[in-house]
Amino acid sequence: MPLIASVAEAAADIAASFRGQLLQPSDAGYEDARKVHNGLVDKRPALIARCHGVADVVAALELARRLGLEVAVRGGGHNVAGRAVIDGGVVIDLSPMKGIRVDPQRKTAWAQGGVTWGELNRETQLHGLAVTGGVVSSTGIAGLTLGGGLGWLMGKHGLALDNLLAVELVTADGRVLQVNAQHEPELFWALRGGGGNFGVATSFEYALHPVGPTITGGALVHSIDRARALLRFFGDSTRSLPDEQTLFATLAPAPDGSGVPVAALVTCHCGPLEDGEKAMQPLKAFAPPVMDALGPMPYCALNGMLDAGYPKGALNYWKSNFLAELSDAAIDTMIDCYARCPTPMGQLLIEHFHGAVARRDASDTAFAHRRVGYNFLVLTQWMQASDTEACIAWARDTFQRMQPFFAAGRYVNYLDNDEAGDPVAAAYGPNYRRLQQVKARFDPTNFFRMNQNIRPLA
Repeated sequence: MPLIASVAEAAADIAASFRGQLLQPSDAGYEDARKVHNGLVDKRPALIARCHGVADVVAALELARRLGLEVAVRGGGHNVAGRAVIDGGVVIDLSPMKGIRVDPQRKTAWAQGGVTWGELNRETQLHGLAVTGGVVSSTGIAGLTLGGGLGWLMGKHGLALDNLLAVELVTADGRVLQVNAQHEPELFWALRGGGGNFGVATSFEYALHPVGPTITGGALVHSIDRARALLRFFGDSTRSLPDEQTLFATLAPAPDGSGVPVAALVTCHCGPLEDGEKAMQPLKAFAPPVMDALGPMPYCALNGMLDAGYPKGALNYWKSNFLAELSDAAIDTMIDCYARCPTPMGQLLIEHFHGAVARRDASDTAFAHRRVGYNFLVLTQWMQASDTEACIAWARDTFQRMQPFFAAGRYVNYLDNDEAGDPVAAAYGPNYRRLQQVKARFDPTNFFRMNQNIRPLA
């Protein structure tokens, strides 16, 4: 039986009880549903199962198994590598699953897998509570948390996954597990950093912390000719940050949309406002900026501050690695590379790790990168397909030229789908073999492989 006919027949079998939508290529809404944030990704699934509940997820997985089709899982946000969609397979789309419940007494939040950080923060901030989440509000909670969870609050409260209390998981054989430190603790360890390798995470429970609703933060933008001095100042400043403050540096297009290259600092201080004001004073004293957007602001506003710089549909290609140190030679190489950037939307970003993130042992969770330091990201975006070759070549060249300054280890959420060697093993470092053992127990056939894949231990 042709694939199209068999998919149609299988979908018809479950349609009566399926609460969501089962979209095939000829259906209205399919073209929009198959598109992901990265316009460079253009894949055509045989079926998109837009799930409204856990039972829909179980049914869609059973359908995929029956047809022998590969599966991709889509949360509520975006992954640059485009692993949330697959040619000729089944997409388990959780984006309609938007349930959120906040318990202000227990300081916890429960949220389904289709929720974004902007949506979760909006609900938790009603109670002056938050958990570390993405620095862009349209990022989905699921992918970010399962792979790590860098964010504005990580110096004080750790990564998103450090605040995870429980996960509801649907396994490849259709079991629905409630996973936490008491029930399936080894799986719970693996889920905190191991990505989507073990099943479909349909909901998450987080510990919340008093944050805001007003914090101190924002951006300081300087002309590009100050880039060298600003990056050196950034390196010096990160040596003495309080836990409450997170500080990133970037070479990027100006936020006014002009495309003019600038050097900037972006920061958040989640402690008392008077402490935040004091923490901003050295940043403001560095030199007169071309734009000063630093001061008290709602935490939700900070979470959405960078959104405009990441438009849906833009073509994206990223490369990243941890840095051994932010040396003068590394800074000079970054500046020289950025001067050659062929797109007015390209960026080089330096994310600083310190505080609570670095006080965990590398073996506490599957996420092993627990040293004070920096993550370097080449973030290439462009709008015209004719620029694709030049933009990808620039990103790869920049990454290659920065190799002498790289440390061991990579952030799994930034891995693209064209990496040489075994970047997943490098991303998990000493935790990789243990993750392979968990994979062998819960997904021995590697059914969930459209991800930053952990191969099951034979």
